Amino acid sequence: MKFSISREALLRPLTLVAGVVERRQTLPVLSNVLIQVSADELSLTGTDLEVELIGRTAPMQVDQPGAATVPARKLMDICKSLPEQAEISLALEEGRAVLRSGRSRFTLSTLPVAEFPNIEEGQGSVELSLPRGTLKHLIDATSFAMAQQDVRYYLNGMLLELRSNLVRTVATDGHRLAVCSRPVEISVEPAQKLIVPRKGILELVRLLDDSDEPVSLTLGASHVRAHTGDFTFTSKLVDGKFPDYERVVPRGGDKVFIAERAELRQVLSRTSILSNEKYRGVRLHLEEGNLRVMANNPEQEEAEENVAVEYSGAAMEIGFNVGYLIDVLGVLDEDRVQMTLADPNSSALMEEPGGGDAMYVVMPMRL
Repeated sequence: MKFSISREALLRPLTLVAGVVERRQTLPVLSNVLIQVSADELSLTGTDLEVELIGRTAPMQVDQPGAATVPARKLMDICKSLPEQAEISLALEEGRAVLRSGRSRFTLSTLPVAEFPNIEEGQGSVELSLPRGTLKHLIDATSFAMAQQDVRYYLNGMLLELRSNLVRTVATDGHRLAVCSRPVEISVEPAQKLIVPRKGILELVRLLDDSDEPVSLTLGASHVRAHTGDFTFTSKLVDGKFPDYERVVPRGGDKVFIAERAELRQVLSRTSILSNEKYRGVRLHLEEGNLRVMANNPEQEEAEENVAVEYSGAAMEIGFNVGYLIDVLGVLDEDRVQMTLADPNSSALMEEPGGGDAMYVVMPMRL
């Protein structure tokens, strides 16, 4: 194997692929990136056995096609530290990878290509394509609510629901729920529901932009595969049953108020400074035309803020984890937010005024 390539052409796919590679691995070869060179294409593959990412780029010159696996982080750090527009040549010499650029020379260890695992090609049953911007919006609107290391392993990911002319993402950690739907021109029969693991979602969204360019998805029994331009992303699916989110959405709340989103977010952020560091609780006291936000902590410190809201109805007080409210206000696009409450023990529904493509459910706290 011997080829030369510009630093920039190598660095972009290498940075994305190295993101998949875990630092601490049970298999040494998993901390490496697989480099494969053919006459006119260079491909880089990284995997942690759950998620696999292949990036492709064009080399300047190929003297000898071939393949090798080299440490992903070290290769990336070397490329980053080289000057811009540098030309890099990489060759296999006596079982080691030798990288030369200008007057620099680096020798990297390699491991046998045969040891590098690839996620087996499952039978892709359904193929469809979506605009990249649509999928990115759906993930951005809901990914914050995914659980982290929950024993209910099916919550450590996102539900991707595809049905004819509609795609929906759902995430929940048991305390809050995020649902976002968008109409798209696809035909899926029967409807598909897949749980993509947390890491898969976070890596996939890095490959997406706000454009209308297509991302093509292949849905298999145990894998989902996405193609975007020069990248092929594969993730195992979580085998489990996602909770029935329709049942969680509160219906019939009679106390509805509308507030300025940015102002409410700032008020909650300031109040949270004096909330209990462990429980992050704030009390919301809703009255006609006004929302009073209060927090206190074991050191007897207190914060109180008032924010004007559009509301005319009975007064009510309810407690929340302030972080959950701030997260929702951070992903909503509109200037104003609508919140629907029923009583102090029932979940709140947050959305754009009059609804929208996303809705968020936050469970209350007893304070």
